[in-house]
Amino acid sequence: MEWSARFPDARALLVSVWVSAGFAVVSLAWGLVIGSQLIVFDGLYSFAGVGLSLLAVLALRTARKGPDERYPWGREVWEPLTIVIKAVALGGLCIYALIGAIGELLRGGREVAAGWAVLYAILATGAGLVVSLYLRRRGGQGSDLVRAEAAEWMGDTLLSLGVLAGFALALVLERIGHSDAARYVDPGMVALISAAFLRVPARLLVSGLREVLTMSPEPAISEQLRSRVRDVECRYRFAESFLRTSKVGSRLDIEIDFVVDTASKAQNVREFDAVRQDLHDLLQPLGYEKSMIVSFTADRRWAL
Repeated sequence: MEWSARFPDARALLVSVWVSAGFAVVSLAWGLVIGSQLIVFDGLYSFAGVGLSLLAVLALRTARKGPDERYPWGREVWEPLTIVIKAVALGGLCIYALIGAIGELLRGGREVAAGWAVLYAILATGAGLVVSLYLRRRGGQGSDLVRAEAAEWMGDTLLSLGVLAGFALALVLERIGHSDAARYVDPGMVALISAAFLRVPARLLVSGLREVLTMSPEPAISEQLRSRVRDVECRYRFAESFLRTSKVGSRLDIEIDFVVDTASKAQNVREFDAVRQDLHDLLQPLGYEKSMIVSFTADRRWAL
């Protein structure tokens, strides 16, 4: 608890863990009692979220330990690695649910107590919206793990909205005497929603793999870096500059090479250190931990 108080990101993730645990128990019990495959799927998804959220807390704690002899560049790679694991697990669950739903449809559907299902969907949608908005606010200035958690909750909220619409349709069909058609609503919604929801883990997987593979960061971050490096290049009249960067968790790895000629305003070690300080000050507002190497050469082949 003391550690989570020191790190708001961890506290936000723990809130997600506790809410997911309570939500999972209620969903599974409710779904089994009324015979809804979709609500059971919602509960299983929440149970998976509990384990993955705990893994995210552990990864965040590990990443914040910083560099040492074993991890000379830091442990931030644990953050995107956890996002990849989360994406694979949730994607697998969605595929499993999709296959099961198709089987139910082929067997003639499933009878569900639609009135109780509608009540569940209303409560689930409200709870999911509150938690996702809370995590989005925390993630705006926090780690990628919190933003990934917020995306997961928002996806779950959209799922609950789909559940609400579907069960409302089933209730109407029952009331107007089309119970046979209503039997297809529950497995039909599982198939549609699990297929649509695959977007969330797919997006998380792509973003996590980019960082695990140390690819360049998203265009918005890259452009901010290039703009600041160009400013320094012009200010000190360097012949050229070369920027290489990648984002790993909450850390930006940056290598900047300046080509120096006779017209450049920085020509010695002290002046080069002044350039480094200017770069540090310009990049500080980006809000990431930075591992930065700045080099200077009179021969551009050493910068390529």
